[in-house]
Amino acid sequence: MYYVDENIRQTERIFPMQGRYGYLRYDMNENPEGLPKEFVDSVLKEITPEFLSIYPEPDRFLHKYADFLGVSFENVLSTNGSDMAIRYLLETFGEKGKEVVTVSPSFEMYWVNCRILGLKHVPVAYESDLSIKITNILSAISPDTRIVVLLNPNNPVGNVYTEEELSLVIAKAKEVGAIVILDEAYHYFYSHTFLPHALKEENVVILRTFSKLFSLAACRLGVLIGHPQLIQYVKNARLTFDANAIALLFGERILERPDLLRSLIQIEKEGREYSLRVLREAGYECRDCKGNFIFVRPRHDALELTERLKNEKKILVHAYKNELLRPYIRVSIGSVPAMQRFLDAFLELDQPKSHA
Repeated sequence: MYYVDENIRQTERIFPMQGRYGYLRYDMNENPEGLPKEFVDSVLKEITPEFLSIYPEPDRFLHKYADFLGVSFENVLSTNGSDMAIRYLLETFGEKGKEVVTVSPSFEMYWVNCRILGLKHVPVAYESDLSIKITNILSAISPDTRIVVLLNPNNPVGNVYTEEELSLVIAKAKEVGAIVILDEAYHYFYSHTFLPHALKEENVVILRTFSKLFSLAACRLGVLIGHPQLIQYVKNARLTFDANAIALLFGERILERPDLLRSLIQIEKEGREYSLRVLREAGYECRDCKGNFIFVRPRHDALELTERLKNEKKILVHAYKNELLRPYIRVSIGSVPAMQRFLDAFLELDQPKSHA
């Protein structure tokens, strides 16, 4: 029998649904409609046979991204999506048998990578009202902690942290020699950023993605931002050719279009405000999750309603088996017309229960 790493052997994975083309997609926090077609077409014209024959060269994108943020080139690193950045960070700064502290529930790739790499995942649970106590996070950080993860806003619950809370976490992490990962995948839907901390502190790194606002989930493009020494360590760990050239090209062209970015932000904001207003006027309990998604508590069973939306309306939303989140569905936000299509179907299928 061949050898299999025991951590990988014992890891159980659940992968995303396949065959999602042709559905109205509100289940994975993508942009349901994507980038404007004329913009996509203009970039595709640059993808020539010569372009495809050359290995990716990320530095041009990274210089533009650094200028976009107002940081130095040495502060940034591109990756094949932010989930690859997570793997690199846990490989580089994790230690087998030692601890990685996250809140729970959160983005699954943190605990998945802990399992694969033989790191001890320390989950900090939410309260029953979906709040998180910073004191519980601080208490979970021990001398065995190597990494602390804060998603701001968090997926899926949508909580955010204050400057005071972050400062407490950074200080506690420094005491035990741990780094702090600040995952800002949803930054452009929630304008506050902790970027200054990543530039000032040697043990803080920020993750950003081009999958959400920038609508490039298919291309896989993420960015790490941090102290030059920390970035250099991750460079040592990364694959020679990581982010692909098509992703980098689209990333460049997006950064050159501040008007496009403003439009995408405004479209999402209008869609979110419209959806929350309609649902609340209809008597629903809703949660504005600060990212490009909301929580809604349907009148009927959330898992059953999700299946009905999929089978009867070709609409995908996300439901949970987790006990805390079981009553809710998570709905990705798009334009007002996109949200009208969802709301029409949702309100039709989730009629008030009959008491006859």
